[in-house]
Amino acid sequence: MPEQLDLNLLRVFDALLREGGVTAASERLHLSIPATSRALGRLRRAMNDPILVRAGRGMAPTPFALRTAPRVRSLLDEASALISADREIAIGELERTFTIRINDGVAATLATTAVEATAALAPGVVLRFVTEGSESAEALRDGSVDLDIGVGDAAAPDIRTAVLYRERMVGIVRADSPLGRRRRPTLRQLCGHPHVSASRRGRARGPLDDALDAAGLQRHVAAVVPTFAVAALLVSSSRYVGLVPQRLAEQYGRTLGIRWFPLAADLPEVEVRLLWHARLDADPAQRWLRDTIRDALCEPGGAKSAESVRTPG
Repeated sequence: MPEQLDLNLLRVFDALLREGGVTAASERLHLSIPATSRALGRLRRAMNDPILVRAGRGMAPTPFALRTAPRVRSLLDEASALISADREIAIGELERTFTIRINDGVAATLATTAVEATAALAPGVVLRFVTEGSESAEALRDGSVDLDIGVGDAAAPDIRTAVLYRERMVGIVRADSPLGRRRRPTLRQLCGHPHVSASRRGRARGPLDDALDAAGLQRHVAAVVPTFAVAALLVSSSRYVGLVPQRLAEQYGRTLGIRWFPLAADLPEVEVRLLWHARLDADPAQRWLRDTIRDALCEPGGAKSAESVRTPG
């Protein structure tokens, strides 16, 4: 008779895939190594797959296990939400890893704030930040990503979204640049210096170029880099002009030896949003994390960011 799957076995499967081995999984589950090894045997029989196979000195997941892991994680999240809905949780005793997909321009300023805010209340919580790579909502649906933070918007009715804060782009130059001594350089003055553009997709054009076109001007983009952090480092050691989020410029400008200034162009503000899957609305731990991150991220002037949750329809 085939082995039957239950939630306990699925938890073992999840731990094995997260930790990549029996010993580490047993520590995560607070089980003995023999008990975890026996559970792996039951999983292999129930799923008709080795799950983990030897790879050098370690173990590697099979293709089936990699395909199945996000679905199992999603099922465990739903079961947790069902059991704990409308119940209080002891935040100080919470032990959980949350995976957060985050935009580079946001990560440089948000990660520290989020980690400090959560660690102060729940030292057992781990925030695992991963780069965007893809903005697909499937990662939120299958549970491989718990939260998505960036400038995207919800594109499906099962994805929830809330505004964390609004951001504007500013110009940056090395502290000894002539532009750095000006309070608000003109567009023509900006065009007198080479620029570095930050774009994960390798694009040299952006909203600033539309404003320059309208004024009959054109800038020279001498370099395109994948992240705002790299752009700031490049500007700090060159004569280039860069555009980065204001929070990044404020937080790291003095350390990097750069100065920032507002742009003489009416560029649209960027809304930085928090996105999650609808099945986690009732999960108290996830709800606590969302609230904690929102509370920790206030506008520069002290006004709280918008917290209204919008459900696309």
